[in-house]
Amino acid sequence: MKALNQQCYCLSLDEAALGQALETELGERGLYQMTRERCPYLFSAQPVFVTSDHIRQMNAVIGAVETVVNSGQWRQRVLDSAPAIARHDPGGARGVFMGYDFHVGADSVGLIEINTNAGGALLNAVLARAQRACCPEVAELVATAKTALQLEQAIVAMFRREWQLSGHDRPLRSIAIVDADPPAQYLYPEFILFRQLFQRSGIDAVIVAPEQLQFSKGTLWAGPMSVDLVYNRMTDFLLEGSGAAAIREAYLANAVVLTPHPQSHALYANKRNLALLTDPLELDALQIPDNLQQTLLQGIPRTEVVDPANAARLWAERKRLFFKPASGYGSKAAWRGDKITRRVWDEVLAGNYVAQALVPPGERFALGATTPLVFKYDLRNYVYEGRVQWVAARLYQGQTTNFRTPGGGFAPVYHG
Repeated sequence: MKALNQQCYCLSLDEAALGQALETELGERGLYQMTRERCPYLFSAQPVFVTSDHIRQMNAVIGAVETVVNSGQWRQRVLDSAPAIARHDPGGARGVFMGYDFHVGADSVGLIEINTNAGGALLNAVLARAQRACCPEVAELVATAKTALQLEQAIVAMFRREWQLSGHDRPLRSIAIVDADPPAQYLYPEFILFRQLFQRSGIDAVIVAPEQLQFSKGTLWAGPMSVDLVYNRMTDFLLEGSGAAAIREAYLANAVVLTPHPQSHALYANKRNLALLTDPLELDALQIPDNLQQTLLQGIPRTEVVDPANAARLWAERKRLFFKPASGYGSKAAWRGDKITRRVWDEVLAGNYVAQALVPPGERFALGATTPLVFKYDLRNYVYEGRVQWVAARLYQGQTTNFRTPGGGFAPVYHG
């Protein structure tokens, strides 16, 4: 597969099919043009090749993490020190679109982070509808309209499952897709795709900012629509901002299903958790079986919380490390150690950071004007209730994924 990533320059993206998927099959008129104007580097034209061993290894790591996180020992260890809202019982909802992001090597994988509101799943359904086999050798690996439809159906079923897990017998009737200033969000086209998907499935749906919601007489309202479920795309994971007051009040009153919710973020996505998952002493204290410990320690790069006690050592080792804010998202304020300056290091020490052993991303080559272009890539696994729903690649150049690289963006994953 490494040879294919280096030597196969074929293009798998069918622009006409992409336009049809965005304009008629999944989205609405004008969405293709909006996507190309607002986020022209959202979809890559090239696939990424990985081995079946990579897929198996990622599944094993995901399974080990899910087993640990769902144990009573882990919940007590993490939630005892979590903010009060993270200890509130979410009422059964598990959290949609758990994102497990991996770097892959020749024969190994490394889980670099877990996200609780991973974006892009429905964009990848669009991408799957716009694939063509670049040569006979990969024809069997290419996603089809059928597999894209299955993903779309699984997404709707997941939201209905969240509603049922929260103890409701009647059908799910309404969903509010919520983010701060939605039209300004880079992935706003995906919000439109979700609204259309829900409405085609018989569920009323609106896209709103959190301050547009009101909690009155035991019901959360989006204008005239009573809201059964909030699909939470906000990065205010703990509902601390004043704009989230109505959602916070409704959530604490158990008057709405919120997914993902503060507890799922505390249990999975706080990057301090990666330090627990890669510390043998902590794993022993949590009574994690040896086989799971081995999977975690092999599949997650060693992670430490940055504090004054280890600052001198981490600075000396910085070229082999990646520094991330523990409660950060989207690679914001994250730094490769070999790029860090003394000024930034002071900010890291003053902030709430973790240091993770550097695991290089995979590489995908593409044709350039005179020489091949080299893209980095990671693999995002969309997971619900411990089951992988879809695997996507993200191609980029620079320190981190950014969807700002010409030729980069979401890419289909071919494995075999």
